[in-house]
Amino acid sequence: MSQGRGSAVLLVVVAAAMVVVFHSEVAEAATYTVGGYGGWTFNLANWPKGKSFRAGDTLVFNYNSLSHNVVPVNGVAYNSCTPQGSVQVYQTGKDRIKLVKGQNFFICTFPGHCQSGMKIAVTAV
Repeated sequence: MSQGRGSAVLLVVVAAAMVVVFHSEVAEAATYTVGGYGGWTFNLANWPKGKSFRAGDTLVFNYNSLSHNVVPVNGVAYNSCTPQGSVQVYQTGKDRIKLVKGQNFFICTFPGHCQSGMKIAVTAV
C-alpha cells in the first residue's frame, strides 16, 4: 500500500469514528416534560427526584402562558424567588430549555407563584 492510500484509509477511519462519537452523544440527550401530564405548575420540587439529568437534555415546560412563565435563575434567586439582573423570560406556554452541566434553577415570576412552590432545581451531570 502506498503512503497516499494508507493516509486516506486512516482519514476515513478517523472520520467514521468521529461520526459514531457525535451520534452517540446526540442520541443520549433526553427530553423531559416538567411536571409530566400536569405540566409546569405548583409544588413540583420533588419532580426531579429519581431522574438522571445530563447536560444537553431538554426540559419542556407546558403551561398556560396567561397565568405563568419560566425564568432560569441562579441559586440565590431561586431561594429568594427574586430574579436578579437581566433574565431570560420564557412565556410561550411550550418552552424547551436545554440543561447545562451543574445546577439549573427555574421559577415562575408571576406574583406569589414562586413563593407558593412554582419552582424546580435540576442538577445535570
